[in-house]
Amino acid sequence: MAGIDWQHGVVELAHGAGGRSMAQLIEELFIAEFADPEARGLEDQASLTLPGTAIAMSTDSFVISPLFFPGGDIGSLAVHGTVNDVAVSGATPLYLSAGFILEAGFKLAELKRIVQSMAAAARAAGVRIVTGDTKVVERGKGDGVFINTAGIGALPAGRRLSATLARPGDRVLISGSMGDHGVAIMAARAGLSFDTRIESDSAALNGLTAVMLAAAPGLRLMRDPTRGGLAAALNEIAQASGVGLRIREAAIPVQEEVRGACELLGLDPLYVANEGKLMAVVAAEDAPALLAAMRAHPLGREAAIIGEVVADPRHFVEMETVFGGRRIVDWMAGEPLPRIC
Repeated sequence: MAGIDWQHGVVELAHGAGGRSMAQLIEELFIAEFADPEARGLEDQASLTLPGTAIAMSTDSFVISPLFFPGGDIGSLAVHGTVNDVAVSGATPLYLSAGFILEAGFKLAELKRIVQSMAAAARAAGVRIVTGDTKVVERGKGDGVFINTAGIGALPAGRRLSATLARPGDRVLISGSMGDHGVAIMAARAGLSFDTRIESDSAALNGLTAVMLAAAPGLRLMRDPTRGGLAAALNEIAQASGVGLRIREAAIPVQEEVRGACELLGLDPLYVANEGKLMAVVAAEDAPALLAAMRAHPLGREAAIIGEVVADPRHFVEMETVFGGRRIVDWMAGEPLPRIC
């Protein structure tokens, strides 16, 4: 059988039909790029040995538009998003699955570029893609490619981080500037150009979370503020823990380019998605050590303490504005920026 024409070929229905074409695509692209011994048996699952007995598992689907954007693409994003969901639980991410839904007519050259990016992101994050699935839908019934990933990580005995554990007096920290990913996606989608290039912050955070866990025994929880941004993450914690949160606008880092783009587009950076930042709540006595550890890591150089947990039966998130007043940071109404992950 002739080899795949990666330069001019397109995805065909046969690539998802279970026959020779599908086997060839899997062997020449997915197996070749992911190159994991557990995946070479072409089973519908991976039988794995985990260190210890406690695990954390997450799954996510990625439908981002456009597929390629400043700072990343759907392949690297699929790895980063799932690695981060596992890492903020306090676990060490180890294994990923990768499910692809391909639209007939999608260019094989672009698919190869996505898969290679995904493989490189997995290697850089120290995780293995060990099982997967491929389906092809008719032309016009998809949007090029959708990716589903699941992640498994090892959770040390006795470690528990949870959105229910925030307590009055705790401090709230973030690892860096807010809104980079969402604004980069909107700019790419709309063809907007700015004086300075705005890039997605998409990155795997498991190296940063490992440093944070070692530095702060009083770490209560971590969250990656993706859809809904920082505002959604703060409100989720307030509701889950039955507390209030007070934050300071002046303490929240936002790139000037992102702030300017948000003003132009009518967006609030607090509600814009991030894909390479995290938020943490920690006991007050451990906050200085945690902040120092975060700032010593490349992905936490802009880390900041942005507020504290307070007793509040209303479970409000309040922000002290740069003008000295206060406003409620409520849940986002609607979805101002769809298809951002």
